[in-house]
Amino acid sequence: MSEARVTVCDSESGPGPDPLTSPSAEASGPDLKGLVPASPRSSTDVSPSPSAEVSGLLSLPWEMLTHIASHLPAQCVITVLPKVCHTLGNVGKDTTAWQLRARRLIGSQAVFPVGPREDFDWPSACLEIEQLITCWTGQGHLVAKQTKKDEEESEEVRQQQRAGQEEEPVVEGQQDGREEGLEEVGVEGQEVAYGVDEGMEVAMEGEEDEIQPIVGGDQLERLREELEERLDDDAGALMVEERNHRMVFNDIEALGGAPNRMENLADPRNLGNRRRVEVKQRPPPRNPSPPPALECTTLPTCHIAQVNSVLLLGGEGAVCATGSRDMNVKLWDLKAGSLLHTLGARGEFSTHRGWVWCLASQGPLLASGGFDSTVRLWDLQAGGAATGLIKTGAAVLCLSCQTDVLVAGTFDKRVSMYDTRAAEPLVKSVRLHGNAVMCLAADDKYIISGSKDCTVAVYDRRACKGLKKIRLSSYLLSMSYSGCEVWAGDNRGMLHSFSMQAGTLKPLSQFDVGHTALVTGIHKSAGSLYTCSSDCTVKVHIPCAPPRTVCIMPHQMGVNGLSVEAGVLAVASGEDCLEIWRPRN
Repeated sequence: MSEARVTVCDSESGPGPDPLTSPSAEASGPDLKGLVPASPRSSTDVSPSPSAEVSGLLSLPWEMLTHIASHLPAQCVITVLPKVCHTLGNVGKDTTAWQLRARRLIGSQAVFPVGPREDFDWPSACLEIEQLITCWTGQGHLVAKQTKKDEEESEEVRQQQRAGQEEEPVVEGQQDGREEGLEEVGVEGQEVAYGVDEGMEVAMEGEEDEIQPIVGGDQLERLREELEERLDDDAGALMVEERNHRMVFNDIEALGGAPNRMENLADPRNLGNRRRVEVKQRPPPRNPSPPPALECTTLPTCHIAQVNSVLLLGGEGAVCATGSRDMNVKLWDLKAGSLLHTLGARGEFSTHRGWVWCLASQGPLLASGGFDSTVRLWDLQAGGAATGLIKTGAAVLCLSCQTDVLVAGTFDKRVSMYDTRAAEPLVKSVRLHGNAVMCLAADDKYIISGSKDCTVAVYDRRACKGLKKIRLSSYLLSMSYSGCEVWAGDNRGMLHSFSMQAGTLKPLSQFDVGHTALVTGIHKSAGSLYTCSSDCTVKVHIPCAPPRTVCIMPHQMGVNGLSVEAGVLAVASGEDCLEIWRPRN
């Protein structure tokens, strides 16, 4: 596309020579500099007055001007053009132009938005769609490629180790001696000799490198001491070698070089293996691909059981909370990649006395719900100090935190509302379903809840009554409420979309996006849709009808939950680790 230039003439001075056609202007910098008016800004407006003559970009018909602007990034149209002049600022207010942009991004066959079009935020939706496509397109392929590469390298190391073991010389009489010694030392000695899990062979080296059998408790004790000393020596040598390797790496890197990675040096399986493993030297690719737009950080959760819930806090994706089946809630500093706190009241050994199943927050308040039939409240500004305890009478399966109320869905088929500031926090508890309440979403007027009885109910908070109940063929496990749309995932891997206007919940569509098991988490905004499932996948979509899947990220185990905030994605899976995806700076 040719370079776009703008000439805005001062109404007092009248039309003058076009500064952008001069040789100095032709040698100017990026395209956006051509959008800045050459004349000084007046106090009222920089756009040309009706009596002034205009030339350049502003002299074009409005339709052509909006068409040109549609090829600029949405971020530029929203933030840059209004700073140039009033006329170009109006380009970002043209709803038709944004609709055409969305159709070009998604395709003419898809319906967008799925819900009501009235009061829909088209600029934000287009901005999110462009960012989604830029960041996530091809990311799933990179993840799968890296996973395959890691598996191939691990298999290569295993094959080299097996080949090394086969080359070990076999001493005549070794097997018989070893069996004789094991029969004499009993079960405890056999566990040490073979290893409890991997059947590791243990023997002693004689003075002439002969293998001597273990024949008594004293020898067994000496063997243990010798093994410990050997492991200490090997570990020390490995640390020295790794330190030297890093020094060489830093020296080469300072000179602009790039040494080949030697991951086998840090492999714990090489400890005690005196045979050096040959490392293949892989030449760099001829056409290296550009770095991905996202960076992924994997944090060990320090939980001793699966993480059931994850929640980004603070509005910037810098702090994260995790709730686990080990009954604890932990706070994380994602920028530093470190653990901040393990929440808990004074005198308590854990955060809850049962599985922590759900998390919700509003401002500095964090609420955690668990199988111990309690909701516990924490003050984030006070370092996660305990501020309250609410007894619900049944296991808490879902939470929603609003500015004036905390809503909880429990196993006893109830939806309860609490005032967290009151000494008696319970405001109202209603039984809207015939089975456990699995998910819910709320705003300042309505509460939408899904139950295992395959129903979705709407409750009017102001009128204190239920408005509508819809029966489905499956039950919902996760729910996201954004604008006038409600998206939910069910126990069969399907996605459901609803419209929500004036208290009326209306089913719109049901989509199969490829999940084959429970949809355990969902997040929907104007231009993005994230889902995760116990089928070991996380998927990123554009929320149109049908959803356009941009990225699929496979995992080794089922994914239990996700959270999205300020472009940051946090994923909790059964792998006892926390994945953080954020745009690369």
